Amino acid sequence: MTDPSPSVANSALDPAKAQDEQVQRAMRQRSRDCGDEKPPAVPRRHKFWLGTYALALIVLAVVFYLLRLHYFDFAARYVPLLRRASGGAMAIVLTLAAARLVRVYAIERAETAVTRYNLRRILRLVVYVVLASIVVSVLFANWYAAAASLGLISLVLGFALQTPITSFIGWIYILAREPYRVGDRISIGEATGDVIDVTYLDTTLWEVGGPYVSTDHPSGRLVKFPNANVLTSAIYNYSWPVFPYIWNEISFQVGYDSDFEFVGRVMREAAEAELGEAMIERVQVFRDILASTPVDQVQVHERPSVLFRVNANTWIDAIVRYVVDPKQAGSVKSRLIAAMLQRLNAEPERVRFPKGDSR
Repeated sequence: MTDPSPSVANSALDPAKAQDEQVQRAMRQRSRDCGDEKPPAVPRRHKFWLGTYALALIVLAVVFYLLRLHYFDFAARYVPLLRRASGGAMAIVLTLAAARLVRVYAIERAETAVTRYNLRRILRLVVYVVLASIVVSVLFANWYAAAASLGLISLVLGFALQTPITSFIGWIYILAREPYRVGDRISIGEATGDVIDVTYLDTTLWEVGGPYVSTDHPSGRLVKFPNANVLTSAIYNYSWPVFPYIWNEISFQVGYDSDFEFVGRVMREAAEAELGEAMIERVQVFRDILASTPVDQVQVHERPSVLFRVNANTWIDAIVRYVVDPKQAGSVKSRLIAAMLQRLNAEPERVRFPKGDSR
């Protein structure tokens, strides 16, 4: 799999870097509390739209006022409808302006991109509901008739749109329980990939692996599934924010007469050289998580560990186990295999690999 840029990898994978970001976030919060930090400037495009809304509101207010002064008595039949239409238009403009203000002064100042993404989705849904209510109030002067009509329509649509409604409930579940977020790598059903979009009805994955790629590399395909699936399917999240890592293994087959101590030492040293001290910090986080659960007695090694297992083909499986970021698992494994084989092949008398007909 293609490695991300060093800056992205360091900020996303290194716990010390993540801790620094948390400290910086706390310092920014303290600066805001003390009044030291100036609020960010409003982008020009937002100013343009707010100005447009203000101008439209003034024009609509003038029209509404003129309708009340009986200037259009020659069309008295249509005046009540025009009043409701102009009042509804003003309500729509106010709703759009309020949504723009919430986006500028609240959503775009959120700390993380995931939070901003979810808040924008919620705001958009609220705006749609409010706009629909305004349109209904304009079209139906009698709210009782409107409610009866909507009730009948809802009953019919409820039977016809069961799956979309369930998917919408699934979207609410995703926001509330966060089984995954945009940017997470997940597996659900037969699909595995990185979440790139979560709408009201479905989720889109950038597929990883699949039938055409043998490693954890993006396949180039998009996978869409209805949000209703999260209510009935198991979700495997490889990017859990508290511990966004997985255990991975590399296995070699060696003969019974190999120097197991040497093989284990080479594999362990190669893994430690690749992972450095990052694995110790990651495992410590995992231990802290386990300590708060009933399964805190699980044995977890801070450094890469080597295991030997008897293989059914009369060979010994030498296995090294380590912690790695799931999005870098493929590239890390490739580098480790090359480094281990270079050292193991340099000692053919101590490491007996299968050869010829013995493979």
